[in-house]
Amino acid sequence: MALRLINMALRRQLAQQLPRNATQVGSVASVHTLEKIGKREIVGFGWNGDPVYYDRVDYPMPAVRFREPNNEINALRQKEKLDWKKLSMQEKKALYRASFCQTFAEVKAPTGEWKMHIGMMLLFGSAAIWVCMLMNIFVYDPLPVTFDEPHQKAQLERMLDLEVNPVTGLSSQWDYENKKWK
Repeated sequence: MALRLINMALRRQLAQQLPRNATQVGSVASVHTLEKIGKREIVGFGWNGDPVYYDRVDYPMPAVRFREPNNEINALRQKEKLDWKKLSMQEKKALYRASFCQTFAEVKAPTGEWKMHIGMMLLFGSAAIWVCMLMNIFVYDPLPVTFDEPHQKAQLERMLDLEVNPVTGLSSQWDYENKKWK
């Protein structure tokens, strides 16, 4: 009952702001909102004060009914004001679906959207690998000869002969008396 009074007060206030023949009187946001919601009832404050409809678990009471009222729904709303025990289960469900699009179970149900995210991740990952391979083949110069194994062994022997970083580095791990690694 209180919601209906609030609804009527909100409608009166919006009607005063927007004459029927005016295209843009009052705030632009209210004109835009009324165009978006059509003839649907405003039944509450809304998410952040906006009369919009969202199916959300953390905000279970949207400000606008899901469907616009028609003759069938109006008849059910009149029956709703009487004893609920006289309503059949189909009528109760029709009343629910007139106000809400989905049940909590439907809102919480998995959508399978994660599959698309995994697929996109794999697609971009494989594209990046192909780009790297093609860059190595066609763009970058070949590796210098010093990357060959004989050249690396010669570089290691030279570093040991020069005793490079003898305290904590490579030379500290070499036993110079026995000519082997410690």
